[in-house]
Amino acid sequence: MQAPSRQNLWSENVAQAFEVMRAHRMRSALLILGVAIGIATVLMMVTVLSGLSKKIYQDMASANRPYIYVQKFDFVVEGENREELSRRADFTREDAAALARTCPSVDASVFMIESQGNYTVRYGAEKTPPTTVLGSSHRLPELFSLTIDRGRFISESEERFRERVVVLAAGPAKDLFPQADPIGRYVTIGGAKYQVVGTMTPRNSIFGAWSDNFVCVPHTTFYRDLHTENDWITLGATVRDGATLEQGVEEVTRALRVQRGLRPGQENDFSVETSESFLDLVKKVTVPIGIVLTIIASIGLLVGGIGVMNVMLISVTERTREIGVRRAIGAERGDVMRQFLIEAGTLTGIGGVVGVLAGTALALGVSKLIHFPFVFSWPWTIVSLVFSVLVGVGFGLYPARRAGDMDPVAALRHE
Repeated sequence: MQAPSRQNLWSENVAQAFEVMRAHRMRSALLILGVAIGIATVLMMVTVLSGLSKKIYQDMASANRPYIYVQKFDFVVEGENREELSRRADFTREDAAALARTCPSVDASVFMIESQGNYTVRYGAEKTPPTTVLGSSHRLPELFSLTIDRGRFISESEERFRERVVVLAAGPAKDLFPQADPIGRYVTIGGAKYQVVGTMTPRNSIFGAWSDNFVCVPHTTFYRDLHTENDWITLGATVRDGATLEQGVEEVTRALRVQRGLRPGQENDFSVETSESFLDLVKKVTVPIGIVLTIIASIGLLVGGIGVMNVMLISVTERTREIGVRRAIGAERGDVMRQFLIEAGTLTGIGGVVGVLAGTALALGVSKLIHFPFVFSWPWTIVSLVFSVLVGVGFGLYPARRAGDMDPVAALRHE
């Protein structure tokens, strides 16, 4: 019989909590609002950061197969070393050819040269904002899974014979040809005329040259018309089906060491990255940021918790005589404490539900606004709801103890 009576006691306490909310609507609403804002902020931060991580994953690991990316030095280096490392020899087209020739695990070998000085692309009276020009091999779409919207990509013949052809990303295509079909028309880049042979579908990437604001020309043509000593040259390669990423990295490293004349024991004068290492870098960056932002956002919950304590202390004072009556008819100290803890937990729990709904709606709106994937997390939602209840119980503990420790006789005399 004890279990049912305890269950009834809990339900009575919850009902009493709702009665208190009805009796003090404004005070309860402000408390719920404070908790809801804290929960909504935390949940929105987590959801948007999850969307950011997924967006970065999509942009970095966009290829259908694992890929290898070779550059002068690592993405993250010390400031003093960066200037020294930048003096390393640039990659050449012969380096890319060596990868294709001597690496059995490598499929598409790509040479890429990116302009560091942006160009304005013009068509008649129309022009683009400063735009990155990328000189590349004809197999670039295989490396990063670029999708052609109209026309085609650069051909091997156009690359070999240094033809002035260009493929426009979605941004320049929209800027220059808002209504017309761009295929076959001529645009001006750096004073030279280039024939448009294709356009790309929007990528909405968050990475500089890999956003929608770039144009692509054959790397041979780039060298003739646009190359400067400040341009950034890299190599890329996909891994064949059946081969592992580790095999590809080993073969690429060995081929480049031979190609660049490095002796045994001599350090590499290049950096080999993979699609997986990019994702590890993303985690190293986004996880600490997420923790810091979540901690900052949680300060709002602490403020809400202080509000809970204040409201519950007022409630205990207002109901001193009620507490005396309950103690006089046999209620134990624990029963009184439980009543106030359930009331506090119910109030903040309702605030948690409101906060989850508001935070999810806000995160969805922000994700659509900045074109990030919306990632709904059930674990974080449950954690937010549980934490909201724990805030009420934790900050309501002192008022509950104060109520439970009241002397029944003194409480009955309270006016």
